[in-house]
Amino acid sequence: MFGTVVVGVGIAGLARIRDLMNPMPSSPSEHLKLLGFVSRRSFGSINEAKQISLEDALRSKEIHAAFISTENKSHEETIRMFLEAGKHVLVEYPMALSAKVAHELWEMAEQKGKVLHVEHIELLTEEYKQLKKEVAGKDLVKGTLHFTGSVLDETKAGFPAFSGIARLTWLIDLFGDLTVTSATREEQKDKNYSRMTVHFQTANKKPLTWIEERGPGMRREKKINFCFTSGCLENFPQAPRSAVGLFMQDQNLFAKKLLGQVSKEELAAEKWRILRCLDLAGMIQQQCEQPEKIYS
Repeated sequence: MFGTVVVGVGIAGLARIRDLMNPMPSSPSEHLKLLGFVSRRSFGSINEAKQISLEDALRSKEIHAAFISTENKSHEETIRMFLEAGKHVLVEYPMALSAKVAHELWEMAEQKGKVLHVEHIELLTEEYKQLKKEVAGKDLVKGTLHFTGSVLDETKAGFPAFSGIARLTWLIDLFGDLTVTSATREEQKDKNYSRMTVHFQTANKKPLTWIEERGPGMRREKKINFCFTSGCLENFPQAPRSAVGLFMQDQNLFAKKLLGQVSKEELAAEKWRILRCLDLAGMIQQQCEQPEKIYS
């Protein structure tokens, strides 16, 4: 059994507590035991899970793994603390708000022989699984992924290329490695509006565009337009509802890693994908933040 602690009790943290207390029967999650949660706010207990201090969580010999569900900006510090304390770590995406830091943390986990698992539930949705089947084996001509959503506090969530890394993960997982050809960002600060536009090239020199747009009252929505030599895909394929929740699927995957049930090849591919997406997010931020050249 692996003793666990949940750090941060926002929407994701509460889902983690629920799933750890009600593991799927006969699943790898039955090897995880919730021993408490850590929060800056005072709760006492949530659904019979007791609140403990961060110090106790780090010190406890019974806690083997931490589920980090804090604000994006504090992921780095929290991961570092738990790895230093010799614990395995599951963290919600993005694992860090800088590619350099992400590489450092991964190296640290490997040196300490600990699992560092980054949640990417966007790859586990039935909608995405159907999309991946639909795209498989087709030759891309060009494509666009356009996301809209409500306003995020960037001081906590990070630059849009990091807070929106789920979209970048989709593109890399669907079409392989990408190169950033240009990245720009339009902001209307008085209206709390932001639109980031990134142009990529695939390994076969095909163009892909990612638009991340946020503003007050904007509906959370993804639109696709992927054109292949065989025709265009403009709507998501119909997908059945999954019998297993996304966080539970992710938790099972983490437990499988703790139990040594994931192949080295799968682990290496996942590591490459996560770090490559963070590298690209860093390049995108750099390009968007470059001062515009003024030609005289």
